[in-house]
Amino acid sequence: MASNRHLGRIISLQSLYEYEFRLKAGDATADIDTIVAKNIEPYSKALGDTEFVYALSKGVVENMEKLDNELRPLAPEWPIDTIAAIDRNVLRIGLYELELQAVPPKVAINEAVELAKAFGSDNSSKFINGVLGTAYKELGLGEKEEKENAESDSKKSEGEQKSSDDQEATA
Repeated sequence: MASNRHLGRIISLQSLYEYEFRLKAGDATADIDTIVAKNIEPYSKALGDTEFVYALSKGVVENMEKLDNELRPLAPEWPIDTIAAIDRNVLRIGLYELELQAVPPKVAINEAVELAKAFGSDNSSKFINGVLGTAYKELGLGEKEEKENAESDSKKSEGEQKSSDDQEATA
């Protein structure tokens, strides 16, 4: 399933790139669902979960302005409009998945880095990793995971303490 999700992200990236290109070219007929349907067709059997691609692509488009506004301060020396279109869309996908929290943050960042390695320029993967790593920290996206880890550690400690108390009681 993981490789299917990776393929889904590739199709979503391709679709978002085309969608943005067509909008900037003044194509008023650009529709993300239509673009995804066209791009997904050759891979539909291998992909299986086509809904993931539609949901990811549509989610990014619906939140594009919000995502761009959140990305701006994370890379202030790189205005969002000057970032290469592929990198910009990889960042949007990565940030959207980080915020959605449907996958662990490290998975969202790693998938975005892999997309950048495959489709971006030589330094894209480092740039994507840096920006999304900063987003993870500065937007508080890691707080939920840190809280869950702390609770898990606390429960382990309580269990270890109880086990230690039980051993002392039987001695």
